[in-house]
Amino acid sequence: MRVAENINAALHAVLAGDERAYLIGEDLLDPYGGAFKVARGLSTRFPDRVLSTPISESAITGIAAGLALAGDTAIVEYMFADFLTLGLDPLVNFAAKSVTMYGERLPMRMVVRCPSGGGRGYGPTHSQTLTKHLIGVPGLAVFEMSPFRDAAEVFADMLALGQPCVFVEDKILYTRRMYTVPAPFTVEVRDGVAYAGTGERPELVLIAPGGMAERALTALRMLLIEQEIAGLLVVPSRLYPVRLDLPPVPHVVVAEDGTAGGTWGAEVAHHVHARHFADLAAPVTLVHGADAVIPAAPHLERQVLVSAGTIYDALVRTVRA
Repeated sequence: MRVAENINAALHAVLAGDERAYLIGEDLLDPYGGAFKVARGLSTRFPDRVLSTPISESAITGIAAGLALAGDTAIVEYMFADFLTLGLDPLVNFAAKSVTMYGERLPMRMVVRCPSGGGRGYGPTHSQTLTKHLIGVPGLAVFEMSPFRDAAEVFADMLALGQPCVFVEDKILYTRRMYTVPAPFTVEVRDGVAYAGTGERPELVLIAPGGMAERALTALRMLLIEQEIAGLLVVPSRLYPVRLDLPPVPHVVVAEDGTAGGTWGAEVAHHVHARHFADLAAPVTLVHGADAVIPAAPHLERQVLVSAGTIYDALVRTVRA
């Protein structure tokens, strides 16, 4: 099963299990089924609860917040995560605050799904990773799709929180198969966090969100083959708040797609330094995309985005520091 199919199955399960659940967004109805076909089949099966909307992320997010405030379950699909900026006002100033500002905790079952990242030549306003703009918002949780964890479990976790959540879905990941790792790596999931390693005691931990998992494993495999250094990949489903259980290792690297400055990776580094400082031989290394607008031309886009080679170079620099 591919990742997009896994998310689709999870959405079917949510709507089948909750008669007050709605999926809203642009061009969701069959036969189109959304920009990346993740909503395919849902409007046919649930015609009264899969709703196509006008082109207004602010309005879509506001409608979802209203549904959640009234006790319904609302799942929003943005065509591209870039348009999250248009939905920030109802998401941050209404939905996230509504959980706690009425004198008692009010459940707000709401998920905003954001197809994120580059690698498909979509250009400056359809290729960004804006996760860092969501970190630290009270009442807002941030998750990312992982190829190592069933999306149905992640949706169950998000909805059980009773607060607005953003679910980042890397566009490249949509076509990848679930639970696949290259030899000699194996993967296990504990408490919503995937750990991919070789079984050897790791000398280095690489922490990355789900959309980076394939590139991260490629980099760790290169490190193993070319430098004979065993590493462990850690992929949390929930990005914020940061909760990680790491083995004692001398080197930690965090890789993410967005640009540097006020990032999830910086929050992870703070978490690691606060809890594992005595084990570290060097500060946590952060890997980000270039500080540049993302071009549409493939050869230029590759210069801006984080690649497996970029991660590998950072791993080598870290262990040699």
